[in-house]
Order: sequence, then C-alpha cells, then structure tokens
Amino acid sequence: MKLHREGKGTLAVVFLALLIINSLAQWATDLAWVELTVLGLSVIVYAIVVQFFRNPKRTITVNPKGMLCPADGKVVVIQEVFEDEILKDKCIQMSIFMSPFNVHVNRYPLGGIVKEAIYHPGKFLVAWHPKSSTLNERTTVAVENENWGTVVFRQIAGALARRIVMYAKQGDLAAQGSEFGFIKFGSRVDLFLPLDSDIKVKEGDVVKGGITVLATRNA
Repeated sequence: MKLHREGKGTLAVVFLALLIINSLAQWATDLAWVELTVLGLSVIVYAIVVQFFRNPKRTITVNPKGMLCPADGKVVVIQEVFEDEILKDKCIQMSIFMSPFNVHVNRYPLGGIVKEAIYHPGKFLVAWHPKSSTLNERTTVAVENENWGTVVFRQIAGALARRIVMYAKQGDLAAQGSEFGFIKFGSRVDLFLPLDSDIKVKEGDVVKGGITVLATRNA
C-alpha cells in the first residue's frame, strides 16, 4: 500500500508515542494481559493512522466537459448560493464530506490556470456546521477553464482536521485529477459551479476523488 508523503512525520510521531506507552506499560506492571492489551490497542491505533494516509493509485480519465470529484467522501450539500469571495455571483455549491476513514488526497476537479490560491486562518467548527465554510480554517482555489469559466473550490478544516495542505499556487497550470492538496483527519471540500451545470450526483452519494463525474457542462 502506497502512503502519502504528508503522513511521514505523523506516522513517526505516533510510532514513537506508542513505543513509549508500551515501554511504560512493561515497566509499570508484571501482568502479561495488561502488556498484551496495550500492545494490541497500539497496533490498532497505528493501523488506523496508516490507513488514513493511504494513497491508492488512480487512473484519471481527463474529461474537459466533466467536473471530476476533488475528494473521496459523501455529497452532503447541493444548493444554489451566492459566492462572495471570488465569483461575486450565484452558483451551485456542492460539498463533499470526508470522514477520517476516507482517502484524503485532494485533486483538481478540472484543468486550467490557477487564478487564485488563498489560505484563510480560522476556527475548527465541525465540518457540517452551517458557518464552517466561512469561519473555519480554509483555502480558496480558483481555476479558469475554457469550458467552465472560473470555478472555485475550497478545502475546509473541521473539528479534527487541524492541518490543511495546499500545493496550488497562483499561475500554476492545473492538470485535471492531479493533487492540489491534502487535509489531515477529516473535513470537507466545497465546489462552486455555474448555474447551468448538469449535476450528475445527488446528496448522500458516495464519491471518489479523480473518478466520479460530479457534473458536465456544454459551454
């Protein structure tokens, strides 16, 4: 199983912490069942952290008229909103919630030129809180595309996600399906699409980053 580079430091810290805990357990008691219980729990915890940073190989099929899903998870919001940071216009917001058990690689949903790549410090409300998209730590990326115009998407931190990693930089050439970031330990990604987008999913659908086509558009 291939692991994402963002997990190297975290895995090293977790391994060291569990090693110390197991050493203390052996020092503090002579009861074999206690030592075995601590060891068993340590293996489970480490396995959970390892699976969180898994980075499975994905075969990306470039689709100029399709909007690929930017993250693994579940579609929790599809609604018309007014995007007031970049677009300054009405659009369709689509939100994908990532649980701690999803793959957390974030991928460009479309190709084009990165016009904006902005980091916003903020709070750590639960990802489904109505104000998390404006109050939480987040990033905003805007990509200009010939077929879609300018599309905005955001990484949003949650109660557990305390580290957002954004690789996108203004002026970059975005390749559809390639990585633009990573969110550690669960949160969500919001997409803001043109009103005339043909939505291909519904709320509650389970989707895969770089695989699921969320919408199409014929400009």
